[in-house]
Amino acid sequence: MENAFVHPNAKIGKNVTISPFCTIAEHVEIGDNCWIGPYACINDYVKIGNNCRIYNGAVIGAIPQDLKFNGEESYVEIGNNVMIREYCTVSRGTAASGKNKTVIGDNSFLMAYVHVAHDCCIGRNVILVSYTGLAGETDVDDWAIIGGSSAVHQFTRIGCHAMLSGASFVGKDVPPFAIVGKRPVVFRGVNIVGLRRRGFSMEQIERIRDVYRVIYQSGLNVTDACKKAEAELPESDEKKLILDFIAASKRGIVRYNAKNDDEE
Repeated sequence: MENAFVHPNAKIGKNVTISPFCTIAEHVEIGDNCWIGPYACINDYVKIGNNCRIYNGAVIGAIPQDLKFNGEESYVEIGNNVMIREYCTVSRGTAASGKNKTVIGDNSFLMAYVHVAHDCCIGRNVILVSYTGLAGETDVDDWAIIGGSSAVHQFTRIGCHAMLSGASFVGKDVPPFAIVGKRPVVFRGVNIVGLRRRGFSMEQIERIRDVYRVIYQSGLNVTDACKKAEAELPESDEKKLILDFIAASKRGIVRYNAKNDDEE
């Protein structure tokens, strides 16, 4: 901790390395076996789990870049085994959102220069590639991957196991298991390679593809296509997850480009 400023009231776990020129504010909790790189700044109201690594120049818990913020006490919560690389920024929550905290789940990986705005909720095992920017109140579900230099509109949701190509500009919700890309982003197929790597069987993958064939290739609007899928396809966890996601979507889901096939 030499040449670092660590407030005496900060709660620091066991076997934590705090590199020179770090700043650790008063209302901070850092779990065991963490490493905080040089010039990192951990502001007030941040809780960090165990086995995390936060690299040079990262700023965690900055005041939200939101005009609705009125100086209230709000939070950042970071899970276990999270890696946050150089110069990432993670903002606190806001009371106006009703959430009041920004969350990053276990085992997630934020590459250099990623920005996570106020009240975002990042699930477990998520990868945000360099220069990705998430606007306020974005939700990214477990195992999603967002390619580098992508920009995600506020209030958007990225479904579990989805994969976004680099430089994606996202203004609609991305449903689970999907690959999306191009400008504007469109549904390009099912994330087959990612699902195989995570242990999904071919039977599960085919069930997912069957749902999306109805939703995107039946010629029906999304509402009617979902009704058709609900009525005609066998019950499965995959079908329920996709249809529940779409039913809960407030922004609508990304469109389909018929010229694209599944990415394999």
